[in-house]
Amino acid sequence: MAEISAGLVKELRELTGLGMMECKKALAECEGDLKKAEELLRIKSGAKASKAASRIAAEGVIGAWLAADAKVGALVELNSETDFVAKNDDFVAFARALAELVATRNPANVEELASLDTIAGQVEARRQALVQKIGENISIRRFRRLQAKGKLALYLHGAKIGVLVDYDGPEELAKDLAMHIAFHKPAYLNRAEVPQDVVADERRIQEARAKESGKPAEILAKMVEGAVNKFLGEKTLLGQPFVKDDKQTVEKMLAARKAKVNSFAFFVVGEGIEKKSTDFAAEVMAQAGRAH
Repeated sequence: MAEISAGLVKELRELTGLGMMECKKALAECEGDLKKAEELLRIKSGAKASKAASRIAAEGVIGAWLAADAKVGALVELNSETDFVAKNDDFVAFARALAELVATRNPANVEELASLDTIAGQVEARRQALVQKIGENISIRRFRRLQAKGKLALYLHGAKIGVLVDYDGPEELAKDLAMHIAFHKPAYLNRAEVPQDVVADERRIQEARAKESGKPAEILAKMVEGAVNKFLGEKTLLGQPFVKDDKQTVEKMLAARKAKVNSFAFFVVGEGIEKKSTDFAAEVMAQAGRAH
């Protein structure tokens, strides 16, 4: 059998990004042929990547990028299976690179983003290489790109919440607004943005609740209207009490500062993804049972 040098193992590791033992084993299997060993690992690692794809990736980070002139910016949610991987430097760097691509190349959707060619290779190939290197499923879940009417402000709360705000007004106010969005998570900018079917559903719920009170019809109508207005206030940025002064709404605060929010975008990692909750003890017992 051909002797496998440390230099050869190192070279294969650099080519594939895989572990030392995996590379050494592949080289031994291919009798020291570097090209064949690389091919073998790509075949094996490809299998690993497809197997990993069936696992839920609900952890991760928000990758963010903002142009120097604050006119264009982007947020990308990159998911992993565990929070440990979400702290990996290569993973975090990939998320940031994706955000820059979204901002500068303006892909229509995640599929188009994955197909983009870069100096470092095609995005999908880079994602698969990262899966192979880390050994976990990694998925590009979603992105938002904002082209500013005014100016953009970016706020990251750790690596789990990302906010972009398109605003006109003082710079220090933009940071406060971004922090407010991260904390209160408004679904819409203003009442006009709330879809009619969402309002209709809420009205129906409030009417059913009001009827149970047994109060006169004219009072019921006021109760329903009040509840719907409260709902719209909670769901819209402009209708929410401002985080730094809850005695006034964001709308009133902006008017007093002669400022304006044109649009905003924010992501929370894993929001809406159903995470698998596993009973570790039961899993161990089940495996022990299968072993007998």
